[in-house]
Amino acid sequence: MIYVIIPALNEEEAIAKVIADIPESVTEVVVIDNGSTDRTSEVARKAGATVLKESRAGYGYACLKGITYLKDQQQYGDIIVFLDGDYSDYPKELTSLVAPIEKDNYDLVIGTRNTRLLQKGALTPQQRFGNALATRLMALLYGGKYTDLGPFRAISFDALDRLNMQDKTYGWTVEMQLKALKHRLRYTEVPVNYRPRIGESKVSGTLKGTIMAGYKILGWIFIYAFKK
Repeated sequence: MIYVIIPALNEEEAIAKVIADIPESVTEVVVIDNGSTDRTSEVARKAGATVLKESRAGYGYACLKGITYLKDQQQYGDIIVFLDGDYSDYPKELTSLVAPIEKDNYDLVIGTRNTRLLQKGALTPQQRFGNALATRLMALLYGGKYTDLGPFRAISFDALDRLNMQDKTYGWTVEMQLKALKHRLRYTEVPVNYRPRIGESKVSGTLKGTIMAGYKILGWIFIYAFKK
């Protein structure tokens, strides 16, 4: 079975579009409202999602809330897909994202946005720089072959459970990719479409968010270097 986790903060204009485009093959869509002050929860619930509340601010906190909710119902072979709630990703591409896990026994699949499928203006210059720096450092320090830190990703529940994810905020994606290398997971990337998001980014759209995200991402990478 396939489950989708969507962290969301003030995404009432986008969340229904995201949920509507998710393929029918998905068993359950779980939206984690991470402290929204708009109608995100109401809109998501009406669109058919299970809605959870996580008052502690942070992308990682929201993801961990969704994982905890799903943990009791997971079985061997189940897949969890992480997807943003801003409609920048193309949820219909979920089928191609999970295919390497279902057909070729991969553990982790990252939707990479560094392709001709990336629409103009969808990634800010600071996002492009940050992705390039982080993936280059992971290649140099750990032999990683990533090209992106894309949030649209699929992972088998068994592999996710082994990673014991900890980050509560901006370092979630890079933590997963670093731990995948440490645990020698079978991973691959699938090119995905990516468009300008609906509304303003809570991370790259602010100076504070950009600085904090960079700090956490680089922190994870170098902490792991010292642990080796």
